Amino acid sequence: MGKFLTEFKEFAMKGNVIDMAVGVIIGGAFGKIVTSLVNDIIMPLVGIATGGVNFKDHKILLKAAETAADGTVINPEVVLTWGVFVQSIVDFLIIAFCIFVAIRWMNKLKKATVKAEEEAPAATPAEPTKEEQLLTEIRDLLKAQARSDKK
Repeated sequence: MGKFLTEFKEFAMKGNVIDMAVGVIIGGAFGKIVTSLVNDIIMPLVGIATGGVNFKDHKILLKAAETAADGTVINPEVVLTWGVFVQSIVDFLIIAFCIFVAIRWMNKLKKATVKAEEEAPAATPAEPTKEEQLLTEIRDLLKAQARSDKK
């Protein structure tokens, strides 16, 4: 059992697992934003375009509810809520489109960054400090002296 826990710890602490967890959390928040976009902005416009149709209200009644004489529900109705399904498809399509646009934008940004780095002029060497200049002069003098000593 100890080896199993050790292996699990190694797996859970890998960078890609943590990145995936962050992605899931951000994806959940992004999903809420897109759901609000669909429910609060897009679907009202679709409703106007379709003459006030609200997809969430569309359903097919398979079995009516059974009620007692006092009005309490004994067995609730059984329905196919196809409108909710249509709404989920619209949500999915919008989320997929938003992710596509975001990834496309990031890829263009990445390409532009790589292209800018490739086109950047080679860095000009910095001017040598006075100390480096002095050391270079000393080196050159020593080389010249060594050559004259050999003659």
